[in-house]
Parts: sequence; structure tokens; C-alpha cells
Amino acid sequence: MEEKGVAESRVILSQVMLPQDANTAGNVHGGVVMKHIFTAAGVVAARHSRSNAVTVSIGGLDFDNPLFADNLLILKASVNMVRRTSMEIGVRAEAEDIPTGRLTHITSAYLTFVALDEKGTPREVPHLALKSEDEKRREMEARFRRRTRLAERPKKKNASSI
Repeated sequence: MEEKGVAESRVILSQVMLPQDANTAGNVHGGVVMKHIFTAAGVVAARHSRSNAVTVSIGGLDFDNPLFADNLLILKASVNMVRRTSMEIGVRAEAEDIPTGRLTHITSAYLTFVALDEKGTPREVPHLALKSEDEKRREMEARFRRRTRLAERPKKKNASSI
């Protein structure tokens, strides 16, 4: 299978947050931010696999700082790791105060997507060509997150043992 570099599917998405995205105090709802994170990650997964891709998991999502109505939400997303049919996508969310240009980190998220063929079954994705030391570090961290996630997953009981 072909190889693709991280830069080939990387995206930066920006969206102005409006009053309808926020509560009465002007803080943007976490669910609104999450929706945009899923969108950015989904675009990266589709660009890397050149197919439909669905979310399998998202790591813990902690909000470090608030995002306000009238801020610009900036999402930077790229592939961190590729397996046979799955991809980990990292998304960094920042708020830009438009009048000052000040950037604030809101949250970072790691989502796993599986590429699907036209029948809806998992399909192979291109290998990831890691070019920079930063890309290699991100892949190593993604492999660690995957091992941790799988180790923490509850063991499924065999139907015959129930």
C-alpha cells in the first residue's frame, strides 16, 4: 500500500463562535467544541484514507480554558499514527481573541477512526511516512495511548460463559 505524509491530510479549520453557541454567561458549550473537533478529525481521516471513516473512540477530553462567543475557534488536526485500518487523529483547539490576536489553548483530543469501504467494512489505509522528529514523537505517543486504552478496556465475556 502507498505511503502518505502527515502534511498531506493535515487541516486547520476556523469558526467564529456566535451567541447561539454559548450559555448566558458567554461561554461556548463544550458540546459545540466537541462537534467541531469531530469534524476536523473526520476530515483528516477521510483525506488520509480517501474513504469514509467513522469514529471508534475519543480519549479523555479536558477543557483547560474557556472559549467565548465572538472568539475564533481554531482547530489544528493531523494523523499521529496509522494501523492497518485505523488512524489516530490529534486535534488541538485554540481560541483567538480577534481584536487582540491573543491565542489560548482550549483542549487537545485524540480520536481513533476506522476507514470503511463502500460496503461499510473496514479497509486498509495508506502507511504513514514520518519525516520529522516531531512526527516520530507523536506516533510513539499515539502507540503508548493505544496500548494504555486497550489494557484498560474491560474484557468481553464469551457468550457461552454467561
